[in-house]
Amino acid sequence: MTQTFPIPSPADWRAEAEKALKGRPLEGLIHLDADHLTTRPLYGRANATEAVFAPRASDADGRAWDLRTLIEGDEAGAVNAAVLADLEGGAASIILSGAVLADSEPLGRALAGVALELAPVGLDGGIDGPDAANALAVVAKGSPRAKLMFHLDPLGAYATAGGSPRPIEDHIGLAANTAARHAGAYPEATFFLATGRAAHEAGASAGQELGFAAACAAACLKAAVEASLPVERALAGTVLGVSVDAEYFDSLARVRALRLIWRSISKAFGHETPARIEARSSRRMLAARDPWPNLLRLTAAGFAGAVGGADAVVLDGFSRAAGRPDAFARRAARNTQLVLMEEAHIGRVADPSAGSWYLDHRTRDLAEAGWAEFQRIEREGGIIASLRGGAFQARVAASRVAGQRALTDGGGQIVGVTKFVDPDVRPVAVKADRSGAPDCGGDRCVPLVPMRWAEAFEQETGA
Repeated sequence: MTQTFPIPSPADWRAEAEKALKGRPLEGLIHLDADHLTTRPLYGRANATEAVFAPRASDADGRAWDLRTLIEGDEAGAVNAAVLADLEGGAASIILSGAVLADSEPLGRALAGVALELAPVGLDGGIDGPDAANALAVVAKGSPRAKLMFHLDPLGAYATAGGSPRPIEDHIGLAANTAARHAGAYPEATFFLATGRAAHEAGASAGQELGFAAACAAACLKAAVEASLPVERALAGTVLGVSVDAEYFDSLARVRALRLIWRSISKAFGHETPARIEARSSRRMLAARDPWPNLLRLTAAGFAGAVGGADAVVLDGFSRAAGRPDAFARRAARNTQLVLMEEAHIGRVADPSAGSWYLDHRTRDLAEAGWAEFQRIEREGGIIASLRGGAFQARVAASRVAGQRALTDGGGQIVGVTKFVDPDVRPVAVKADRSGAPDCGGDRCVPLVPMRWAEAFEQETGA
């Protein structure tokens, strides 16, 4: 005999909720975020939005997503050992940063033994991204099908540093011309990284991060077209970046929302193009005093990126807040993704969150908030004018203050920092970060200074 269960109505739920609240108002279950978006306690057919289907467009060579690692280093031999260890240990692609990007000779030694047509290589070259791209193009000479990822991001570097060696327009134009120059030789290459990471790490809301990414994408695409790069190639050569953190529902909704925003942008440029999204773990969520709980946060972030449909996921080492991660921390980050991919099988479904009333609603809310921020930036004259005038930074500062206040007031908790604090922390090994002060002599703006939510509490404890 088949057992049937009654389907409760919203009125039934309300009666049970009011009973559980014992006289407290039901409205207390409604939460307002930094973008002034509401999260309700119950979602269903009565308040459902149009369903969202936003799966990743690519198949990472049989894997659900591209397991991508970040390797920072200044000495070519050490970087090469790390690159080979990561690729042999399960990584599908790598991103390089540090002094090895300065010239093709050290970069070539750092990539010795790497099959560039099989393992995509990306760059994190900052404002000097065009020079690093030229060096990578030289190293890849003779491999026309090399899957190079130049990741040119002059606006992100400008916003974080608070300036640039020359007017930022010159740097954007140089990036566009670099892309146009190498497009013919490397048809599999991608050129631009349009990411809101600079905003996110400075304390921005989700809508501000998404709007910043959209504004950077629009600026780079316009410059690429002016540099005579065909718009179809420019669109296909743009990678979108989004941050994912321990708030995994919001993080995976951000990934899906960015895909919706890109759909509108590419349509506006006349060629609807599938989004390529790289999700990177948030650094503002990391703790320095006790880095071990960061493993939990990074696992949640990796889950969010994968379930949200990112084409590639990059997880930092758990010790990143204390310095450059060592080989053990990078191995832990890599293995975290391998467990999610090969043991938890969370990539087996194209879009696991599709059909969830809450996540569909949240995805659309964040997409609309990101689009509204993008339009606000455009009304201010575009991302360059908004940064130079400080309007965007002022909005990010307000969101940062609101986030810090929520933690101070007890509205949020950080495991290992404000809750379940370990009095006897085990030390971790890190490498020194040798990055110097940026050259901001040619152009200036108010910087989007990276922050960490845990820092204020760590200072109180003397860490």
